[in-house]
Amino acid sequence: MRDNGAMTFERRADGPPAFRICFVCTGNICRSPMAEAVLRKLIEDAGYQHRIRVDSAATGDWHVGERADHRTVDALDRRGYDGTTHRARQFDADWFADLDLVIAFDHGHERALRALAPDERQAAKVRLLLSFDPLQTGSLDVPDPYYSDAALFDTVLVTVERACRALLRQITPALAGTPAPRGDA
Repeated sequence: MRDNGAMTFERRADGPPAFRICFVCTGNICRSPMAEAVLRKLIEDAGYQHRIRVDSAATGDWHVGERADHRTVDALDRRGYDGTTHRARQFDADWFADLDLVIAFDHGHERALRALAPDERQAAKVRLLLSFDPLQTGSLDVPDPYYSDAALFDTVLVTVERACRALLRQITPALAGTPAPRGDA
């Protein structure tokens, strides 16, 4: 995943290499679907949709199968993203083997995910979203807007956008020199 400070990824035999990311928050209805929608659009705009895969999940099962919180969908819509098709799911430890990065939103998620990891190599894939943002000062925790008003959802979304742009800038050098996708691969 990281090699001498540079992002790397495992090449897979089943087609063009893909860098696989899963955003994980508490219920998969607020922060992680925001980040998934934002990064997915950034990836598409950059032309990397065949090389980077993004998903999201929850640490718990409270909202499995539910849509994103309506305030999340509304905040995303106000900034040009689509969160309407999202369905919450719970992170499974078996997913570590297929992921390059597991991105947490706060230290509690980070601890829970590292505890789920089958070994240290997999645990090293867990990172805090704000750790990618070089402009971030202070806490690396993204506040949970669930118990707040729509204004905090908008604030969190701006934070997520900035961090996702920084994340994409760190991932794209690892994609340099990879073969171009063929057809719909």
